[in-house]
Amino acid sequence: MELKKAVDEAVKVLRSGGVILYPTDTVWGLGCDASNPAAVERVCKIKKREKCSGLIVIAADFNMVCRHVKQVPEIAEEVAEMSDKPLTIIYPGAFNLAANVIAKDGSVGIRIVDHPFCNLLLAKFGKPIVATSANISGEKSPSHYEYIDDSIIAGADWVADPFHEEGSTGKPSSILYIGEGGVVKIIRD
Repeated sequence: MELKKAVDEAVKVLRSGGVILYPTDTVWGLGCDASNPAAVERVCKIKKREKCSGLIVIAADFNMVCRHVKQVPEIAEEVAEMSDKPLTIIYPGAFNLAANVIAKDGSVGIRIVDHPFCNLLLAKFGKPIVATSANISGEKSPSHYEYIDDSIIAGADWVADPFHEEGSTGKPSSILYIGEGGVVKIIRD
C-alpha cells in the first residue's frame, strides 16, 4: 500500500480512538493517541499488561516534546543529536497526555523518530502517539512483522503493511532519564 494512503488510514483510526499496529524506527509498535486514556487502556489490554502506565510515545520533534513536558533540559537536544541510534528520553513533568501514559513519578518516555512511516504519521496526526512494543507483556519485542503474536494483530483496528518496516532497526531504543539540572541516568543502553 502506498505510504501516503497508509498514513491517511492510520490517522483516521487514531482520531477515532482506535489502536494501530505499525513499524517504528526500532521495533513494531502498538499505538494510539497518547492523549486518549480509553485508547491507551485498549493498548494495554491487547498486550495483556496489568498495570497501564509509563508507556513510550513518539514525537515528530522537540517542539512537540515541549508541548508535553514542563521543561526540556538543554542537554536533551544535545544528547539526541549526538546519538547514533534511536533514543528514548524520559523527562520529568509530563502533561497534556493521558494519565495512563505518564509514569507514577510524573515522567514520560518520548522518542523523536526518524522513520519514513512514522515521520509522515506524526506530521499528519500532529501529536504524540503511543509506541509500546507490539508484544504480549513480558515477551520479546518483535523485530519484524513475522514475529508478532496473532492475538496482537487481531487486537489492532488497523495494521500497517509489513513493507513499511523498511528503515526499522529491529532493536529496542536506548533509554536515558534526563532530570532537572541535567541529571542523566542510563536506563537501557
